[in-house]
Amino acid sequence: MAESGMLDKYGVELIGAKLPSIDRAEDRELFKQAMQRIGLKTPPSGTASNIEEALAIAAQIGRYPLIIRPAFTLGGTGGGISYNKEEFIAQVEAGIDASMTDQVLVEQSLIGWKEFELEVMRDLKDNCMIVCSIENVDAMGVHTGDSITVAPAQTLTDKEYQRLRDASLAIIREMGVECGGSNVQMAVNPVDGEVMIIEMNPRVSRSSALASKATGFPIAKMAAKLAVGYTLDQIPNDITQKTPASFEPSIDYIVTKIPKFAFEKFKGTKAELTTQMKSVGEVMAIGRTWQESLQKALRGMESGLDGWSLPKGYKRLPKDQLMYKLRVPNPDRMVIMKQAFEEGMSKEELFELTAIDPWWLAQLEELHQAETWLREQKLSKLTADELRELKGRGFSDAQIGRLVGSSMMAVRAHRKALGITPSYKRVDTCAAEFQADTPYMYSTYEGPCESAPTTGRKVLILGGGPNRIGQGIEFDYCCCHASFALRAEGFETIMMNCNPETVSTDYDTSSRLYFEPITVEDVLNVIEVERPEGIIVQFGGQTPLKISTALQQALDDSPIPTASGNGNVRVWGTQPDAIDEAEDRDRWMALLTRLDIKQPAGGMARSEREAFDKAHVLGYPVMVRPSYVLGGRAMEIVYDDNELKTYITTAVEVDPDKPVLVDKYLDRAVELDVDALCDQQGNIVICGIMEHIEQAGVHSGDSACSLPTQTIPSTTLNTIREWTVKVAKALNVVGLINIQYAIQDEQPYIIEANPRASRTVPFVAKAVGHPIAKYASLLMAGKTLQDIGFTKEPKPRHVAVKEVVLPFNKFPGADTLLGPEMRSTGEVMGIDYDFASSYAKAQIAAGQKLPMSGKVFISMADKYKADAVGIAKQLTDMGYQVVATRGTASTLMSAGIKCESIFKISEGRPNPADYLKNGDVTMMMITSGGDEPDLRDGKDLRRLALTLQVPIVTTIAGAKATALALKAMRAGPLQQVPLQQYFPDYKDDSNYLMVGLDKPPAAAEAPARR
Repeated sequence: MAESGMLDKYGVELIGAKLPSIDRAEDRELFKQAMQRIGLKTPPSGTASNIEEALAIAAQIGRYPLIIRPAFTLGGTGGGISYNKEEFIAQVEAGIDASMTDQVLVEQSLIGWKEFELEVMRDLKDNCMIVCSIENVDAMGVHTGDSITVAPAQTLTDKEYQRLRDASLAIIREMGVECGGSNVQMAVNPVDGEVMIIEMNPRVSRSSALASKATGFPIAKMAAKLAVGYTLDQIPNDITQKTPASFEPSIDYIVTKIPKFAFEKFKGTKAELTTQMKSVGEVMAIGRTWQESLQKALRGMESGLDGWSLPKGYKRLPKDQLMYKLRVPNPDRMVIMKQAFEEGMSKEELFELTAIDPWWLAQLEELHQAETWLREQKLSKLTADELRELKGRGFSDAQIGRLVGSSMMAVRAHRKALGITPSYKRVDTCAAEFQADTPYMYSTYEGPCESAPTTGRKVLILGGGPNRIGQGIEFDYCCCHASFALRAEGFETIMMNCNPETVSTDYDTSSRLYFEPITVEDVLNVIEVERPEGIIVQFGGQTPLKISTALQQALDDSPIPTASGNGNVRVWGTQPDAIDEAEDRDRWMALLTRLDIKQPAGGMARSEREAFDKAHVLGYPVMVRPSYVLGGRAMEIVYDDNELKTYITTAVEVDPDKPVLVDKYLDRAVELDVDALCDQQGNIVICGIMEHIEQAGVHSGDSACSLPTQTIPSTTLNTIREWTVKVAKALNVVGLINIQYAIQDEQPYIIEANPRASRTVPFVAKAVGHPIAKYASLLMAGKTLQDIGFTKEPKPRHVAVKEVVLPFNKFPGADTLLGPEMRSTGEVMGIDYDFASSYAKAQIAAGQKLPMSGKVFISMADKYKADAVGIAKQLTDMGYQVVATRGTASTLMSAGIKCESIFKISEGRPNPADYLKNGDVTMMMITSGGDEPDLRDGKDLRRLALTLQVPIVTTIAGAKATALALKAMRAGPLQQVPLQQYFPDYKDDSNYLMVGLDKPPAAAEAPARR
C-alpha cells in the first residue's frame, strides 16, 4: 500500500515499523548488508531472482545442503532444505513463486547449530528491553514454529546470553524500528560458540504470542501503545500495577511449547520437518522445571500421551527406521527418543543422531530412569516424598497409575490421602519481587499455593486445547464470548486452557486464568481449589467433551460444595449423558427412530466383520469414519470391499472400544448446517440455516456455505426446523446445538447432531448480527430466551458466504481434491446483498485470484458433464475461452458451445499440463471420476496448478458459484460496506469488557458498537 502511493493519497501514516525498516528486514540482501554494518555475522549466502542466479550462489557456497528462504513470506512458505541440485532447483522455483518480490535467499546450512530467539521492544526515545529469550530444543534445520521451544533459554551461559542480548538491541536500532516489538532469530555453534544472525521480523511474530503468555508481558498491546507515542516507562505493567513496562520480565519457572501436526490428513506428504512450517497448532505448559513443563505439555497435546511415555498401542520401530527417524526431524521424534532410551541407547548416541543439546537429553534420561524405577513399585507403597518427587517431575496421575497397575482415580485418592496436592503459582513478570494483581496461574508441586480463591459466584470455562484441523479459533471465540457475557452478569469467570495462540489465554479475558492441560486430573484440581457453581464444557470443542463424562462421574461420586454456598459444583448446560446420546451411534439411531426422523441408513461396527456386513447390507458407496471425532478425522467414502479393507487396515483400528460408523453415502445431496439456541424451559430458536456450496461428501469444514440458503424449497426448510426443535427437546439441550442435514431430491436426512458449540458459531453470529455464544452462556446460567430478547429466527436481507483457507502449498505431494476428511486451517466471510457478490468477496479474501479474462480449462467426471454445459455457456457469454479434455469438450460442443479440445495427460499431447506451463490457462475447473488414472494424472495437474498459482475449482457446485462470482466481478467494483451497516441496531451489553474496560461506559456515553 505504501509503495503504490495509497497511504500518501489518503494521508495515512505507517506507524511503528516504517516501510524502510520492513524492507531492510524482509529483503534478504538489505538485511545481510545491515548486519555487516554492525559487525554481526550471517551465514554465507546470496539473493537470487531466477534459477541461474541461484545456481551461481550455490556454486559459490560450495556444498549442500543449502537453505532456501523466500523474501516477504510467513511461516517459511516456499522455503526448505535442499540436499541435491534437483531438490534445489525445485525449491528455488517454489520460493520465487511464493515471494512477494520474486526473491529468495540461498544460504549455507547451519544444520546442527543451536537456535535461539529474542523478543525485543523499543520506544520512540530509544528505550530498549528484552521481553524473553526462547530456545529451540531441535537444532537448526527445523522451522521454529515446528520445533519444541522453551523459555527462558536453558543451555546458555550468562556471558553467551549477554552477547545475544547485545546483538538483538543493536539489530533493532540498526533496522530502524522506531517503536514496537521485533523478533530476532540467531544460531549458535555448539562447538565454539560462534553466533550467526538468521533473520529479524520487525513486527510481532508467532513467537510473540508465546513470549507474551510465557511472561505475562502483552507484547502486541504494548507495541500498539508505543506506536501512538507512549514510552515504555509511561506504561504501567498490567500484572503488578506497580512497575513500568520498561522493567524486563523476570520469570522463576520454565515454559515449554510443543507444536501439533496433521500430516495424516495430507496423504502423499512426508511427515518430516524442515524450514517450512507445517504445524497447525501448539500447546504450552508452565512448570518449575523443564521436566515438569514438558510432561504437562505432552499430556495437553491430546495425542494419546499422558506424559513422556510410550502411548498405549505404540508400535515399536525396527532398528533401521528408529535410526532414520532419530536423524531426520519429524513430529514423533520426542516419543521415538523414549523408545531409544528403552532399548538401551545412551544420551551420547542420541546426541550424535539428533544434534539435540546434551542438557535436554540428560533431562530426558532422568525421566526415563524415574519411569523405569516406577514400573517396579506398587501404589500402596509409594510414600509422600516419592509421590511429591514424581509430581514435581510432571508425572500425571494417569501415567503413574498405568506404570504401577492402578487407575488414575486410585492414584489421585492415594496422593490426596498423603496430602500431595498442587500449589498454584502466579505468572507475575517479576519472579515474585512484587505482588501480582492479576490472577494468572499454573500448577506445580512446590511451595505454598498463591491462588487465593474467592467466595463469589464463579463459573469455570474449559477451553479447546491446541488448535488443530477441525478445532480452532472458532471455539476460542465461544469461550471468550462466554467469559465476557458472564462477567457482565456479575460472575467471576475462570478460564482453563493450554493454548498460547488464543485470546482465551490472555490474562485479562477472564477474571482468573489457569494455564493448564485440559485433562480430568488437571480440571478436578482446579475445581477443588475454586469450587465454581458451574463448569462449561460446551464451548471447547471435543477437548472438554471427551472428559465430561468422567468429570460428571467424579462429581457424582464426591460432590464438591460451591464456594458461594449455592449447592454443589455441576456441569452447566447440556448434560454429559445427552452429549453421549448424540455421539453414541446406537443411542442416536434409537433416538431418531423414536422421533420418526429420517437418517442415512447405517450403524456402528465394532469389528472388521461387522463393518463388511453393514457395508453389504447398505450397498456401496458407504461413508466410514471413527466415532467421537472432529474434523472428519479418518473419514472416507469407500466404493468396494477392497477399499473398505484398506481403510480398516491402514486408517483406523476397529475394536469394541473404537467402533467405526458405516453409513450409506447420499450421492449428489446438498448439506445444511443448523445452529439453534435452547433454554432451560425447553424454548428453542434457530439462529441460522446454512447451505453448503459443495455437495455431500465434502466435509462441512472444507465447504463454502451460504446464509441464508439459496436452493432449498421452503417445505424442506420447514421440515428441518421441525426436526431441529424435536431433537433439541429430546436431548434436553441447554445452550447451543448444531445439526447437520443432507437433502437428496428435496428429502431431508439428519447426518449428525452436536449438542455444543460448533465451528459455525462465529460465522452465524456475524451473519445474523447476534452474539449467539454470549446468549448460550446466559442460557446456561439460568436465563431464558425471552429474558435475552432472542425469540425468533433472524431472517437477514443480505447474504453471507463462508469460504475456507486450505494449506496445500505447505504439503507437497498431497492432492488438492476436497473430500470427507477436513483439511482447511482457516476461513473467511464475504457479505453483500446478493449471493454472487458475497461469494466473490469470500473467494478474494481466501486468496483465490479469479481471472477477469483468459482461457478456462474444464474437465468433468461423466456424471457432471451435463452440469458443465451451463457453466461453460456462462463463461463464453462473458468472453472467456474454454478448453476441455475430449470427453467434456464433446459434451460442450454438442450443446453448441465453442470449445478447444485437448488430450488428457495419459492420452498424449498437447495436454493440460502443457497449457499450464505455457501460461495459456488462467483458471481450472476439474472434478475427478475416482478411477486410478484419473486420480494419478488429476493429482499431478492439480499440484501443478497450485505451484503456478492458477486458481482451481474441484467441485461442480464450486464451479457454478465461481461462474456467478465472475459475472458479479465483471459487472463493476464490489462494494465495501462496514459490518455495522448491516446491523444498525446491534447492541451488546458486555462489549466494554472486550475493549479492556472494567465497567460499562457512563450512561451519557454512546453504547459500544461492534
